[in-house]
Amino acid sequence: MARGWLTVADPTDEDAGDGAVDLFRALGRQIKVLRERAGLTQKALGEQLGYAEETISAAERGRRVPQPELLEAVDDLLGADGVLKAAKEDVERAKAKARVRHPAWFKDYARLEREAEGIDFFSTVTVPGLLQTEDYARVTFSVRQPLLDDETIERRVAARLHRQELLAGWPSPRVTAVIDESVLRREIGGRKVQRGQLEHLLNVGRLRSTTLQVLPLDCEEYAGVDGPFILLHPKGKPQVGYLEVQGVSRLITDPADVRILAARYGSIRGQALTPRESLGLIEKLLGEN
Repeated sequence: MARGWLTVADPTDEDAGDGAVDLFRALGRQIKVLRERAGLTQKALGEQLGYAEETISAAERGRRVPQPELLEAVDDLLGADGVLKAAKEDVERAKAKARVRHPAWFKDYARLEREAEGIDFFSTVTVPGLLQTEDYARVTFSVRQPLLDDETIERRVAARLHRQELLAGWPSPRVTAVIDESVLRREIGGRKVQRGQLEHLLNVGRLRSTTLQVLPLDCEEYAGVDGPFILLHPKGKPQVGYLEVQGVSRLITDPADVRILAARYGSIRGQALTPRESLGLIEKLLGEN
């Protein structure tokens, strides 16, 4: 990565969020206008500032974000009279958001989740992302096939942790989660990571806004045979469902299909342990570790 710059996401790939890309492009256009007014080429400007020509080119196209010290240097050199310096705080905020990016296929779900008054999870493979620890989340991204590069893994971990701020806010959404017992017993990432995840679930399960239930392995009339799903209750909007399997995601908006998922979730909750029993089972599993 070139000195002093943060690469901007391709808007068709992952979401840089809340106008960050537009800000970067607007700054790039300002730098270009100032450079041309001064009669400098991109190479000449880069040489005077200590950057490569391609770096200046990328900045003017809005593909890279300058660090505050670079904005100051460009402002002073090209006589911007403080215009670029005034944007430093906005750039810092945009950079933070640019690090929290979701895959393009996840954008719609992430937006609805932020708006939700209630979220219901049925999980049969991993702990729901909204309830994962950082270590557990990192493992789930690290083991995916084909392999993700380290930068993408860390970006997605950051995005997942950012989503969890929903649980700390007020008013926080009502969250219910039914987790298959096999998920709690599978030591994803090893015993230490799984133990930390179980401890986190205990803490989350004691929040007033969150209800955890475990679907036991000895459930004979298992209503979850069709796999995991999520139900979202956006404020002032109809309930929707969400499915994600083998890298394929789908929002369920047809009212009839959503009603089927809601009825299925009711059956699954009825077959699960009570919240008190579920926390007791998690405590038991911690004791076994």
